[in-house]
Amino acid sequence: MNNKSFNTYLDFGSSQIRATSFNKNDNDSSNLIESFCISTLDEKKLDLSEAETLVESIIIDIEKQNDEHLNEIYLMIDSPNALSISLSISKINDEIKLTKQHIEYLIQDAKQQIKFSYPDNEIIHIIIQNYQIDHVNYKFIPTNINCKKLSIDLLFICFQKKFVNSINSLFKKYNVSVKKILFCSYAKFVTYNEQFKNEKKVIFIDIGYEKTSIFLFLEGNLNFFKILPIGGNHITKDISKILKIDQKKSEELKLNFDKPNYFSSHNSHSLELIKKIISSRTEEILEISSKLLDELTSIKDARFIVTGNGAKILDSSFKENIKFSSNIDLIDEDSLEICKTGLSLIQGINEHEVSIIPKRASRKGLFERFFNLFQ
Repeated sequence: MNNKSFNTYLDFGSSQIRATSFNKNDNDSSNLIESFCISTLDEKKLDLSEAETLVESIIIDIEKQNDEHLNEIYLMIDSPNALSISLSISKINDEIKLTKQHIEYLIQDAKQQIKFSYPDNEIIHIIIQNYQIDHVNYKFIPTNINCKKLSIDLLFICFQKKFVNSINSLFKKYNVSVKKILFCSYAKFVTYNEQFKNEKKVIFIDIGYEKTSIFLFLEGNLNFFKILPIGGNHITKDISKILKIDQKKSEELKLNFDKPNYFSSHNSHSLELIKKIISSRTEEILEISSKLLDELTSIKDARFIVTGNGAKILDSSFKENIKFSSNIDLIDEDSLEICKTGLSLIQGINEHEVSIIPKRASRKGLFERFFNLFQ
């Protein structure tokens, strides 16, 4: 029996690790630890060496703040190699009264197909995009309805098993188990999308350290996502290369370019040139994102929401210098808010996501072991 007072959510980013412990009796009461470190999360060149020592320090600090031993966490992380798999599955029956169990059977069948076809991948999220009952589409599961043909459109978000095992092993060294892995960008955008649920098309762009996540929501439901191998650190590298200075100084210039007082005392570099470098790369990220989505749906009437540390340069009058065909809204998030999105995904009611329950030692029915249909 778990008698701990806190649930801990740890966001493992490429440039920062942040952990928040939420009091189980009062989610507004929390303890936050954060620290900067560089990790390479691309599975082909995975490097967690700098994070190893830092993770131990964060665990110790969390235990001191919570005044209890930390034995498990919810881990929020983005894999640059995240895989999205769309699958439609259907079943024809004699006319039946549709129940939750019929849907569970169908989703379990789909899950087994994915596991068989993608043996090197771990399923992180299963999202229901659409129900079709006797050729009629439903956004949410209908109740008390007769059904002959049931079809479900599903989106699976998967990480490479090697990547998952490496992350799990890192925490296992310090006797901490990962209760559940959450795709961080997905957790953020599902939560933020509640603010825009009346919008028909919402596009979220999360500009991170060395990647950009793009999510398309149609009428409140996740329709598509893509990870681009380009992010805020590429702007830093551009400044470093063009001005022929080291990356530490380049990062400092990038973060302070809109502060007049800073440049009055650091005037050896052209402010206009730095602005041009930053705007060019930012425009490129936004244009690549929009072109990707324009192949799927018209984005003329879409709402663009930008988040992430790499997007903080848009939180100023500099946004006026960005030449982009659509209006951009910025969500200025902090570490606590990011961890809260993980809490919201786990504890909230998400009628589009299947909650995957870990196997237990006790004998249970087949579908009880795998599914609690909605969170």
